[in-house]
Amino acid sequence: MSATMTGVLVGAVLAFAALLFGFWGFLLVALFMAIGAAVARVASGQLDLRAVAGAFSGRRTS
Repeated sequence: MSATMTGVLVGAVLAFAALLFGFWGFLLVALFMAIGAAVARVASGQLDLRAVAGAFSGRRTS
């Protein structure tokens, strides 16, 4: 799937959430989408949690 199509789908889901659930529902859906994306990257091996933890603790740079 192209980046443009992914952006359109994410925007549509967030717009739908905003219409149905209001502002706080919109934020909750956006948070869950971000968590889901992070979990998918970890599962596929594209995101190394040790490197992320090292960057946040100041031991390493990203």
